[in-house]
Amino acid sequence: MGQTETHADTLVAPPTGPQPPTTPPNYAPPDNPPSDNAPPDSAPTDAAPPGRVPPAGGTRRLLWHLGEMAIAMIAGMLLLGPVWETAGALLGVAGALGSPEVAALTMATNMTIGMSVWMRYRAHGWDAVGEMAAAMYVPFLLLFAPMWAGLLDADAMLLGGHLLMVPAMVLVALRHRHAAPVAVRRHPAVVALARRWPTGLALLMTVDMWVDPALLSPWTMLVLPGAYLLIGLARRTLRGPGVLTTQFLGLAGWVGLALVAVAAGGRTAGWLVAFGWLAHAVWDLAHHRTGRVVPRAFSEWCGVLDAAIAATMIFALLSVGG
Repeated sequence: MGQTETHADTLVAPPTGPQPPTTPPNYAPPDNPPSDNAPPDSAPTDAAPPGRVPPAGGTRRLLWHLGEMAIAMIAGMLLLGPVWETAGALLGVAGALGSPEVAALTMATNMTIGMSVWMRYRAHGWDAVGEMAAAMYVPFLLLFAPMWAGLLDADAMLLGGHLLMVPAMVLVALRHRHAAPVAVRRHPAVVALARRWPTGLALLMTVDMWVDPALLSPWTMLVLPGAYLLIGLARRTLRGPGVLTTQFLGLAGWVGLALVAVAAGGRTAGWLVAFGWLAHAVWDLAHHRTGRVVPRAFSEWCGVLDAAIAATMIFALLSVGG
């Protein structure tokens, strides 16, 4: 049975009056990202750790809110894009769906659905959801006339629509940054799934790989250890005892594996690359357990993504035999 929970708007200033003594069992303040270091089976806390709350209506909160919207929009496109393609092929309207106007509106619809689901989960009102949806459609609609007049081609229309979408989203976010939260009924299963958003995002990003599995270049393995070094450098988490040495050993290992794969070529290279991505999934798991170098949300996302990519490459290798 669902439970009613009230989540503060991502941009809402925290109330200054007396607070109720208890909170709903599945309450998680939306103003703060979930704690990366919380044990997976621990119960959600009623208050975020000190220092995690951005200033009310401040820049950090605005950027976090817009970042969430961007991720939700990407998830909508990744999830619903294949659905439109499949439906178009089955109904024989693939050509119509490929026209610039329909393609733009379809893309806006995919982004709007993903964004709307997440905004409602974050307890935004329907007025804010509606205005953010308009920010998805209006930029494209405004550019249709110049495209029909021959002033823009289809690619310029799509690019311009995406560029105009950014300031439109910012204006809507600023307009509703002090909006009151609304009551949202959520099932505990929905809350549990939301806590595993890195896994869901990684799976969405690999949907097309399962449909059309392919082998990646050996040089793609250099991205795996390189990302950890860059993130660790930015977060200043490479200073612990043995941390930097471990990262450089990992870099040397994947560089060596890439060189061997390039020299071997053919199917052997494919198996080595698949093994390299699968090994990095284990690397991600180890970092996720320790919480070192990268945020746990990143190591969770990266681990699932790496495992899925490795699995699709193995599937591609087995599908052609040998």
